[in-house]
Amino acid sequence: MNTTTNPANPTHQPLLTRGGAAEALSDAPGSLITLFADSDTTGGALTVNTARFKKGAAGAPVHFHTRATEFFFVLDGTLQVLAGEEIHLLRRGDFLAVPPHTPHAFAPAPDATAEVLVGFTPGMDRFDYYRLLGRVHAGEATVQDIKDSSERYDNHYTRSNAWDERA
Repeated sequence: MNTTTNPANPTHQPLLTRGGAAEALSDAPGSLITLFADSDTTGGALTVNTARFKKGAAGAPVHFHTRATEFFFVLDGTLQVLAGEEIHLLRRGDFLAVPPHTPHAFAPAPDATAEVLVGFTPGMDRFDYYRLLGRVHAGEATVQDIKDSSERYDNHYTRSNAWDERA
């Protein structure tokens, strides 16, 4: 899956994850996450994945992180991203970084698809969180399991009128 020259010291060696070998999972209808680098393979420096959304996919609900900046780079399509109480419309080539403690959410824009590179710095050990979402989607875990994991994965759900009222 991941190839490093020296897995015991990943911050001092290149990390190569081949797209065809990367783990991919569906966490919700119309959503596919591909896992590239997590904190255990980057010495805690970052976590990186891609997310592909079909038209009408729900995306990620409003949440925040206390320990990491989450960033988005749109590879294709159009993505709506809530950052604080402002909704940004990101198109191919656009980048947005959301600092810790800032409520945010994201989904493809209405009648659009989106493919986005998502990252966290420092790394957040997110791959097991994404796998949990996949198990919930498959009926093998519950929403309560997600709620119970908020501290472990530093993923804290909240509310936003701006996101709830978006068109």
